[in-house]
Amino acid sequence: MAHSLAYANPEPWQLNLSPGVTQTAENAYHAHMLVLWICVAIGVVVFGAMAISMVKFRKSKGAVPATWSHNTVAELIWTVVPVLLLIAMAWPATRYLIAQYDTSESEMTVKVTGYQWMWRYEYLGEDVGFTSRLDRESERIRQSGITPTLADNPNYLLDVDNALVLPTDTKIRFVITADDVIHAWWVPALGWKQDAIPGVINEAWTEIRQPGVYRGQCAELCGKDHGFMPIVVKAVPKAEYQNWLVAQKSGDTAAAARIASVAAVVGDEG
Repeated sequence: MAHSLAYANPEPWQLNLSPGVTQTAENAYHAHMLVLWICVAIGVVVFGAMAISMVKFRKSKGAVPATWSHNTVAELIWTVVPVLLLIAMAWPATRYLIAQYDTSESEMTVKVTGYQWMWRYEYLGEDVGFTSRLDRESERIRQSGITPTLADNPNYLLDVDNALVLPTDTKIRFVITADDVIHAWWVPALGWKQDAIPGVINEAWTEIRQPGVYRGQCAELCGKDHGFMPIVVKAVPKAEYQNWLVAQKSGDTAAAARIASVAAVVGDEG
């Protein structure tokens, strides 16, 4: 988990996307890099041609403007090439987008409900559910007026009292809604975000490849405490997830917290 903290919070001078820990995130990264390099190539050609024209064909060197007004070959080139480039970008983007919404063959379903200002998670079919709020330490610092430092509080406003615990290597379907106003559930490492709208059920899915702690936030302005409803996903191996699930069902909160804290150690090391 060498990059787990990068997935959680942007690193100083981080200028690019992270590949994430899911196929969806990886697809988004590849699509982004494809478009980036195409744009770089276009920029090199366009600005290179401009530079050559300004230096080699300037008036002081006796350059004379061309008198022709039409060139079929040139018009075909600057019509066909952009079309081919658009197809090259649209084809993988469309394929990735279709895959992003394919929730078939999911092994489990989690219902996410947004509230002002917290999240509720329900593991459908398992009779397990809980709310997730900003952690007490972040709330204490926020209310105290202290200016926190990154060194002392690296996850200030990004920790919660109850994290969403999920198994790795498992296709998980999410159904996402809200109870009051529009929210948006967003964990960058998973590669997608989805609106939580009252009266509407939106779907998404994920399959986390690496154990760790992955953080996110509400991504839709939802009221005065919008900035204080973070998301923490703790991904653990399947066996540990089953142990956590059993502890949750039996009401053994200490055992469940202990398993979740192991996930936090895995995610924050490296």
